[in-house]
Order: sequence, then C-alpha cells, then structure tokens
Amino acid sequence: MRKTFVASVVTPLAVLLASSTAFSQTASDGKVRIGILNDQSGVYSDFGGKSSVEAAKMAVEDFGGKVLDVPIEVIDADHQNKPDIASNIARQWYDTQQVDTIMDLTTSSVGLAVQALSKDKKKITINTGAATTDLTGKACTPYGFHWAYDTHALAVGTGGAMVKQGGDSWFFLTADYAFGYSLEQQTSNYVKANGGSVVGSVRHPLASQDFSSFLLQAQSSGAKVIGLANAGLDTANSIKQASEFGIVQGGQKLAALLFTLAEVHGLGLEAAQGLTLTEGYYWNLDDKSREFAKKFFARTNKMPNMVHAGTYSAVTQYLKAVQKAGTDESDAVSKALHEMPVDDFFARGGTVGANGRMIHDMYLLQVKKPDESKEPWDYYNVLATIPGKEAYLDPAKAGCELVK
Repeated sequence: MRKTFVASVVTPLAVLLASSTAFSQTASDGKVRIGILNDQSGVYSDFGGKSSVEAAKMAVEDFGGKVLDVPIEVIDADHQNKPDIASNIARQWYDTQQVDTIMDLTTSSVGLAVQALSKDKKKITINTGAATTDLTGKACTPYGFHWAYDTHALAVGTGGAMVKQGGDSWFFLTADYAFGYSLEQQTSNYVKANGGSVVGSVRHPLASQDFSSFLLQAQSSGAKVIGLANAGLDTANSIKQASEFGIVQGGQKLAALLFTLAEVHGLGLEAAQGLTLTEGYYWNLDDKSREFAKKFFARTNKMPNMVHAGTYSAVTQYLKAVQKAGTDESDAVSKALHEMPVDDFFARGGTVGANGRMIHDMYLLQVKKPDESKEPWDYYNVLATIPGKEAYLDPAKAGCELVK
C-alpha cells in the first residue's frame, strides 16, 4: 500500500499560490516530493518501517511544510525486501508521481538497485537503512548519499570491541545477500588486521525461522566469537535460539553486528543483556537527543533508533539543500548536500565526502542488565564514542570512481 502525506501546515491557498507563481522558477512541478521506501511488513519492519515514515513527516512539519514557497509531500511504500519490487516502485514514483528523492531503502540489495536506477534518472537517494559500503564504494553515483551507518562503522565498533576483549577467533553466521557479505567482509578484515582469525562462516536465507543447523556449526567451530552478520528479526531469533543451545553458557560470545534499540526492545533486556553493539544515535545520549526522542515517542509510542533518527536528519538536510540551491534540480541539490555541514541532534559536526558518505560519530553501546534500567527504554550503557574519521573509510580509499 502506498500513501502520500502532505504537511498539515500547507493550506489549499498556499498550494494554489505556489502553482500560479513561484514554482516555475524554483521547483519543477509545484511541489517537492520525498519517497520513503522500506520494509513495512517483514523482518526489518521495526528496524525502519512505518516509524521511518513518521520521522520523515516530523522533519517536514518541523521544516514548516514548505520549501521555496511550494508544499513538501511524503509518499511511502513497502518494498518487501525485494530489489525488483523496489525498483518498480521507484521507477513509477519517478515517472508518474514526480518524486524528487527516495530515502531509507532498508536492505542493501534494495539500496543498491534503487541507487543504480536513480543514477539513470538523475534522482537523489539518501540511504539511511541499508548498510553496505558498496553504496559509497564501487556502486557510488553523483546522486547517491549514505547517512546513518555502514558496515565498516559496525565492524570498527562492535568488531573492534570484541577483539579488544580477547575475541580473536571468529565464526560468522551471515545473511545471504549483499548486506551480510559486506558486514562479514568488513569485520573479517578488521579482526585479521588486529591479529585475529576467522575459522569459518555459514550463510542463511533472509527471514529464516530456524537457525539451529547454522548455530550448531558455529558452536562446533570452537570460535571464541560468533559474529551475527544479519539484522532485525534474524538477529533476534539467532540470539534466542543460541540461548536454547547454551552457546554463551558454554563460553562462546555473540557479536550482534547490526542490532538497534528497536530489536533490543523486541527481544527484552533479560535476553539481550550484555550484548555489545554500535549505533549512530542513542535517544538518552544528551538533551538534544532526548528532545527529538520525546516528540517521536508521542507519535509512535516507541523510542527512535539510528535509522529513524537518521531519516529525520536526512530529510531535513535534503530540504536545507533544496533551499540553498534555490531549486529541486538534482545536480544543484547534490552539490549543496556535498558542501553543507551536518550539525543536528543526530550528527554533531558531520561532513559529506565526495563519495556521498556522511561522516559522523558512532557510539559503542552495551545492553544493560534488567536491574540497571532506570526507566522504560533505558537500555544502553555508552561505552565509547567512535570518531567519524575512525568509523568510516577515507572517501579517497573507498573505491568510488567519482573520487579517483
């Protein structure tokens, strides 16, 4: 199901005035339309889903509902984690619904497919839900941006923490698509560079229900760390079933390489306690983080994770770029996005590299024990801040042809 949101502050009179005056010189069709394309019914529906749509709507409303004197609209759809469905929706949005930019794009295979299509259509994409570094590496485009996190940042954060704790031998349980491959590779490289070893790996289909055979292989490998190179419900189910097999009790550690507040909430502190993970945002970090989270909770009855907060940040920055450029034309907006610093509750002193990677601090976090939690959603201890220059690849070394 696809729905369109128009900020309530945009009146019919404002639309009429825009259509008869300013838009011909500023916006191509009398409006700026933003598409949020993500998983709204499957394994990643809590990870981004409808909550990302609400974050985008919040950003539009907080911006004032208009840019360049024309209304801003948000349209959304469920891509069902299928690149062909996502590409078909994106093509229709561009060709018949005048969508100017598409964001979120949870699932790396989807993100890569839509970013490639958008390059041909000369449309901007801002990935907040997809993880693979290929988006700003070999698959980079002049119109592609990567916002909230990536697999390299996760490897440096969670992978680095586990190695420092003595976890120098790894076995990977990996989601069988682009995201999983990228996360396994990035973490493997980091482990090996720090003197560790990778003793094996096994791949599982997306949205698996039974992880028993995969976990038994991991258990029998004797690796000190089992790296869960998956996300969403796949990670939650892996952790639950690992507990049933007594894997942690037997001395092996689990590394949840992509796990967010949404999944911790779903799993519960009893099961998730002690997990080390990496996010680009935590709602209880400081006053600025809490201010956004309070407004988000009032709309969704949940606290935001880095994808939800990152989507708000990306929408806001895109609208600022349109305003700066004086047009919604993609080349001009892309130029503005590359030039403008990002300084908001999500990214403090963020910058956008030539390859489209938004570089910002990440946070190494540990899930609290139930008796440590002081209030609802008080789930994390902040172990360390990972500076953006350490978390992300140097754009010049990312493999992006645009910067060579």
